[in-house]
Amino acid sequence: MLEVRNIEVSYGEFLALRGISFTVKEGELVTIIGANGAGKSTILRAVMGLVKCRKGEILFQGEDITSTPSHQRARLGISLVPEGRKIFPDLSVAENLIMGAYIQGDGKAIQARMEEAFALFPVLKERRNQVGKTLSGGEQQMLAIARALMSSPRVILMDEVSLGLMPIYVEETFKVIKNLHRQGVTILLVEQNARKALAAADRGYVLETGEIVLSDEAEKLALNAEVKKAYLGGT
Repeated sequence: MLEVRNIEVSYGEFLALRGISFTVKEGELVTIIGANGAGKSTILRAVMGLVKCRKGEILFQGEDITSTPSHQRARLGISLVPEGRKIFPDLSVAENLIMGAYIQGDGKAIQARMEEAFALFPVLKERRNQVGKTLSGGEQQMLAIARALMSSPRVILMDEVSLGLMPIYVEETFKVIKNLHRQGVTILLVEQNARKALAAADRGYVLETGEIVLSDEAEKLALNAEVKKAYLGGT
């Protein structure tokens, strides 16, 4: 479904990504783990078209989208759950969800998607008229994921979904991710919490200073001595 071929991304003279290549098949949950500053978020920003690639190609369902604008990528079926949630703080929960469905254009379809979101996140239904900034961090993360689902995406990019959350909300968020995966949703997850990410994923890639240094099935990566030492707090 998604194929990234040898991309490079720079910020000024700083080369943030060097020769990044990976694939995500339909229905897979693929994770990219790595330390803070390794370039994980930059990968998602490149896939979404928020930063330009200096080199390389990005293909979505076999189509080259390397130069396609972000809003067109959204229409093709790519959706982003951004780092830091970035909900609309002064809009209600329902209004945030409607903003996520702007490419739908069909009132009945939008309402149906909203009901699906409320079934997945009952707390959002309870707070549907509450403004975003009054929600807890965990509830805001749920809203960010629900908003991304409103466009009926083919693939969801999730950026550091556990960042800044209390442990109980980290658990809840990963339960939702696993549930979406079981439903067949294709997910590319970048995450500092390597233990949680690898436990949820089918396959994984390890990113260090802008380069992929390891890739394997998630279970095997979780047992890899180097990965355990660097990211899982073990030896």
